[in-house]
Amino acid sequence: MKTMTYSESRARYAEVLNAVTDDREEVVITRAGHEPVVIVSLEDYESLKETAYLLRSPANAQRLLASIDELENGGGTV
Repeated sequence: MKTMTYSESRARYAEVLNAVTDDREEVVITRAGHEPVVIVSLEDYESLKETAYLLRSPANAQRLLASIDELENGGGTV
């Protein structure tokens, strides 16, 4: 994950966006007196949102994690 200042990101904006979309690299932008922000690709953002939604319910989270564990241990089918 890259970290850069707001000024640096502005000067290299196209390069920053290309790194995010082409290389799947998150970029943290820092600004004096403000909280940092993170730039991620739309696809990665949507994936994070979907994962958070699926894990929001404790029962669903438990089922999903148990299924992942089963697959990793050779059970189930892919």
